[in-house]
Amino acid sequence: MVVFYTQDTHDPGDPEFPIWGQHVLRGSWGWQIVDELVPQAGERVIQKLRYDGFFATSLGDELRMKDIKTVIVCGTVANICVLHTAGSAALRGYKVILPVDTISAITPFDQQVAIRQTSFLYRGVITTAEAISVQQ
Repeated sequence: MVVFYTQDTHDPGDPEFPIWGQHVLRGSWGWQIVDELVPQAGERVIQKLRYDGFFATSLGDELRMKDIKTVIVCGTVANICVLHTAGSAALRGYKVILPVDTISAITPFDQQVAIRQTSFLYRGVITTAEAISVQQ
């Protein structure tokens, strides 16, 4: 399985700051990938400037170069970055899989919204990480 990380990345004066406050400034402690998820050799980290992992990044090109047809979207925040990345993937023709035990949200309602929209609007497959690992 090919693994890509999308790393929320912002610089001083970012247009998201009036909405969310200053967060994940490039190079800061909060911008770092946590130790438990440090990328392994060969795993790509793509810095993203907006909610959608495809917006103004190389993610789509890199997936196409590897002839990838299915994406498994994990991460946080479920109804923001996860949902927008899943939606963008679906709109580009990828099959989207959303393991619900690999996403987090600010509230349970927000998480349920992301799951519902991914399933209903983007026809994503809702599952668990264990169910995916059993299929391999």
